[in-house]
Amino acid sequence: MRPRTRVLLLAAVFALLQLANVTGRDTPDTKNYLSYALSLGGADKREAAAAAIDYVCAGRATIAHRAQNVDVVRFHAPDPAPRVLEECREREWRQVETRLAAGQTGGHTVPFMPERFMRIFEARPGYPVFLVPFVTLLGVTWGVWTAGVVVACAGGVLAFLVLRTLSVPVPLALTGQALFYVLPCGTTALRPMTEGLQLALTLAVLWGCALVLTGRGTRAGTALVGAALLALFTVKHSQALFLGLCLAGAGAAIAVRGRRRGAPPERAVRALTGVGCAGAFGTVLLARVLHHPSMAESMQDLLTDHFARPDRERPWAEFFQLQGNFWTEWLRRRLWEPVFLACVAAGAWGARRRPVFGAFLVAAAGTGFLNQAGHPDINIWGDRLIVLAWLLPVLGVPQLLEPVLRERVALPEQQLRRNRRAEAR
Repeated sequence: MRPRTRVLLLAAVFALLQLANVTGRDTPDTKNYLSYALSLGGADKREAAAAAIDYVCAGRATIAHRAQNVDVVRFHAPDPAPRVLEECREREWRQVETRLAAGQTGGHTVPFMPERFMRIFEARPGYPVFLVPFVTLLGVTWGVWTAGVVVACAGGVLAFLVLRTLSVPVPLALTGQALFYVLPCGTTALRPMTEGLQLALTLAVLWGCALVLTGRGTRAGTALVGAALLALFTVKHSQALFLGLCLAGAGAAIAVRGRRRGAPPERAVRALTGVGCAGAFGTVLLARVLHHPSMAESMQDLLTDHFARPDRERPWAEFFQLQGNFWTEWLRRRLWEPVFLACVAAGAWGARRRPVFGAFLVAAAGTGFLNQAGHPDINIWGDRLIVLAWLLPVLGVPQLLEPVLRERVALPEQQLRRNRRAEAR
């Protein structure tokens, strides 16, 4: 098969496997993004609320049904799905009706939570805009599922493109695509949240970096990095800021290392450093102009349980204390199940084969740790905030395996040469 056929076949197989879980992927924030998308599609507050609530509650009912089916004590009891569905609808509508009656009707999102909390989602139109054509054409359930599959498959294809741009052999580039699907990247990208688009756009940035560093398209690569950072701003502006800063930091580190060795920084590195600086500065400027929630507001949201309690008087002191507690517990859990640490270490070791690109790869993956540090909550739906760190094994492990593959390919050729020489004698 041609490489493109293999890429599409692998993506198609992955997409077909997702038919096993059409519903039940939502998180508590899904209804906020979905109501935003429905509002952009022309629905009023109550229509958007009804569709979002029905989708989320149907997912919870599905999960309750599956859980009881495998409960060794209650598997023969009546199906709990109807009861869970009704209770969920009643609870969600009670909250929405109360806030609508109180006059919380501004913005695009349905008031599922206090107004200060909903402002965070109002500043993230990128994912709702992405959802609009899917939910408009296919309805809410299949539209959300299709959108998740499309963005997850796109992430795998982008991983393949990055590796091929770096001249990694096709089998190993396909391995990188497969790793994106089977590691938590794929699972997280399928959830109706912003993480899928963040992963895809971050991979687009890395593809642009690869194009610039390999000389295969300096202008196109630079433009791709800038466009991806701009799109990332609409999805989650804090991620755009982190990625811009990390790209600039990686470029600066490469330049400092080169000067110590008596070599000036290459033009490609300077270009990527400049785009990273522009992205970080532009993010800060646009966020202020558009009055997006600040870091202080996000911190109060964290420490007050989504503004359910009074604002903290000393948020920074409490935040840093929580940071220490969080990372101590996080490391304890990772050492207990060291798969994540082992994969990240293997990816970092593989990235050393192309040190300049490896620096930008480590920088992009490092934004996952920055995202997690901004929300030191051990219970936020698994490790979705740190999921960008998994890009390091996705792109690094295939490079780590490259010498093994090249050796296995070279051995038969060497044996063939020996046979020919023996026949000639």
